[in-house]
Amino acid sequence: MLRIAVPNKGSLADTAHAMLSEAGYTGRRDPKDLHVIDPVNGVEFFYLRPKDIATYVGSGALDVGITGRDLLLDARMPGAREIEALGFGGSTFRFAGPPGRFTDLKDLDGCRVATAYPGLVDAYLDEHGVAVDLVPLDGAVESAVELGVADAVADVVSTGTTLRQAGLEIFGPVLLESDAVLITGPQEPEGLDTLLRRLRGVLVARQYVLIDYDLPVELIDEAIAVAPGIESPTISPLRDPAWVAVRVMSPRKNVNQVMDGLYAIGARAILVTEIHNARL
Repeated sequence: MLRIAVPNKGSLADTAHAMLSEAGYTGRRDPKDLHVIDPVNGVEFFYLRPKDIATYVGSGALDVGITGRDLLLDARMPGAREIEALGFGGSTFRFAGPPGRFTDLKDLDGCRVATAYPGLVDAYLDEHGVAVDLVPLDGAVESAVELGVADAVADVVSTGTTLRQAGLEIFGPVLLESDAVLITGPQEPEGLDTLLRRLRGVLVARQYVLIDYDLPVELIDEAIAVAPGIESPTISPLRDPAWVAVRVMSPRKNVNQVMDGLYAIGARAILVTEIHNARL
């Protein structure tokens, strides 16, 4: 059986569970369950702390896992590697310090930097030739400067509001743009191809919709220019030989603009349908 590590809690957990469910897998029903077998699909799920997943997978104890790119890099586990971005759990890592004190990464040289991701930050600063005294914390690092245990912090930033409220300002480059990722270990396990195909099908379903519409035959080329689809639209004759029915996959994010464009050139009866899963 394919042994899959899944976050048991935290920001990645619910979406990871939902994605696996949409991919056809049967996971845990009780949040206290730490181990679930899905015999129909030939997999075992192990529910673990997100920070530990890269260690289990990189050591070969488990075959694959879902975790954050930030947690993968922070673990510094040589055997663990990213194989697929999963399109959720996005976060940005930045440096922050007292206003006006730091403007460049080099300004951190010799300073104390507090972070909940010491492995990630140490590797990044080492790559850029900056030597600091890292202060590992388990969370709420924005308080470290005010309480005098650090000169600056390195943390996840969304809007920056939390850092500003703590009297800090962001400076320097982005350390990392992180997402939820599927990782595997030193060996490529049997069953990985099926898992990847299913997860990619869920990603496609979340990113695309089906658009159906009726169109005068002479406008086909114009319509295809508006909504080309992934490969090519499906075009079917209608009872009226002057009209055709068209079906096309289109990106979800701009579907209303596409509908407006189709209507403007003469398409009618434009319908949008959700895609629950896909194989391309």
